[in-house]
Amino acid sequence: MHRLGNVGWWYWLGCVVLLAGTLAGGPVWPVLALALVQAVHFIARERSLTVFVAQVKLVYLGLLVAGLWAPLAVIHWAMRAGTAVRVAFDYCPLARTLSLMPWNRRQPLTLARVWRTYAMPPVRGSVLQALAAGA
Repeated sequence: MHRLGNVGWWYWLGCVVLLAGTLAGGPVWPVLALALVQAVHFIARERSLTVFVAQVKLVYLGLLVAGLWAPLAVIHWAMRAGTAVRVAFDYCPLARTLSLMPWNRRQPLTLARVWRTYAMPPVRGSVLQALAAGA
């Protein structure tokens, strides 16, 4: 499988396992630390904060931090589900959502575009590149 040789997949696997531990009552710092290491790794590798892969990692880290505030704790449950889907099926709801942001698209935001973004099967590599190729 191509996933086993992909460092990004291993980061996501670690995050989903550590986040499950957090939701079971364990400390949150391990998943925060891993998400931070993941973000720094990909930012250093790409030498940019604005490339799509860095955006996904930074928003993930930001959502983890936001979920620490009690009224937003449900975010961690949504992240657990989304990360599990990412690990199991290579379908990343967060990346698809970020691909719809104005700075990541050239086409207008339409209902058809939103549908195509979320209904497209999992892709190998960047969903942003797959959407651009299909546009």
